[in-house]
Amino acid sequence: MQVSIEARQQAQALLEFIDRSPSPWHAVETVSAQLKAHGFIHLHENEAWQCQAGGKYFVVRDGGSIIAFVAGQQAMADSGFRIVGAHTDSPGLRLKPKAAYSTEGLAQLGVEVYGGPILATFTDRDLSLAGRVIIRTAQGMEARLVRLDQPVARLPNLAIHMNREVNEKGLALNKQTGLPLIFGHAANTDSARQLLTETLAGKLAVPAQAIISWDLALYDTQTGSFWGIEQEFIANSQLDNLASCHAALEALLSTETPQATAICALFDHEEVGSESATGAGGSFLLDVIERLCHASGLSPEDKLRSFANSFFISADMAHAFHPNHAGSYEPCHHVQINHGPVIKTNANQRYSTNAVTAARFIQLCEQAQVPHQQYAHRTDLGCGSTIGPIMAAQLGIATADVGNPMWAMHSIRESAGVLDHSYMIATLQQHYAS
Repeated sequence: MQVSIEARQQAQALLEFIDRSPSPWHAVETVSAQLKAHGFIHLHENEAWQCQAGGKYFVVRDGGSIIAFVAGQQAMADSGFRIVGAHTDSPGLRLKPKAAYSTEGLAQLGVEVYGGPILATFTDRDLSLAGRVIIRTAQGMEARLVRLDQPVARLPNLAIHMNREVNEKGLALNKQTGLPLIFGHAANTDSARQLLTETLAGKLAVPAQAIISWDLALYDTQTGSFWGIEQEFIANSQLDNLASCHAALEALLSTETPQATAICALFDHEEVGSESATGAGGSFLLDVIERLCHASGLSPEDKLRSFANSFFISADMAHAFHPNHAGSYEPCHHVQINHGPVIKTNANQRYSTNAVTAARFIQLCEQAQVPHQQYAHRTDLGCGSTIGPIMAAQLGIATADVGNPMWAMHSIRESAGVLDHSYMIATLQQHYAS
């Protein structure tokens, strides 16, 4: 399989992007840094905005969601918006507020399951902690990102000698009793909590008593890699959905003087339903669009015209055909890795695509000279969903659900294709230019 130098470089950039982003808050920080490097101005929700045609701006809400945009050259009522939406969060394990305790002299971490991860894949991995910590300072409370780079925690498997049917029945982990991780030795719970707090404080270079609270996730310290005889595949954590975030970001960064306002909206909390102040079910994107309309002096009617002239692409990863599990897929809808972006359709609106928006995305692919595929879920299996239906209902904007094909979705180690990432970037560039 022929893989161009550019496609390989884009895939390498994706792997590095994910490796720098072990939590939603790190992902937003990574995106913010790249936006600033490309001349985007950081706006704040509690301040007045001054936006000019051709200007590049971004705004962050609560650290985990970010919206960036390039103001269009044409009148907003006539051109509308070209929007790409994705999500910064991934399924996994999150620490409880009082996470550390001691069992038989071993320090353990109590966790909650975030979203729908494949729990068995978290066993026997080199895990560490990343997220944000709220600390006391002389100026008041402050949120700081933290990442422990070395492996500090592990979920060891039970030996097969004590779980003889694990290969026949699979590994089942009780969410309360089977998931606490080992992270050291501690004689009692107080010393376990002290060990955790002092470790975080040392990394942040603050006194332990300065720590008030945290949002911390477990992450896999193994970095991303290429694999396959021709190195045509990639593997990493959080491909769902940081791959879509990166593709949208790369497309926006290459967009200069668009006719319609180009928006990249990356939300937290998709994996748990999006119903939050920072999720797609919240007001973030609508608030940003309302402020843009107000800054442009649009009347209520012109604002509705702008919505009617807009197109939203919900970018979230898709299920690639797995040859060992052919019966799990809908016939005639087997999508292949490295064969192009996938248009996702569901009659019950788990995906927002309809015939019109599918055709519109197909045209973008054709204009970008990119192949495309179509996916429908097996009818007797429950179909997952995305931010697409949420945003379509909230905004009334024509929406298509698309994504790149991948294997092992919601595993701690997922796989996708080198070429597909390049294809998606090219298609989203075409979208922003349309």
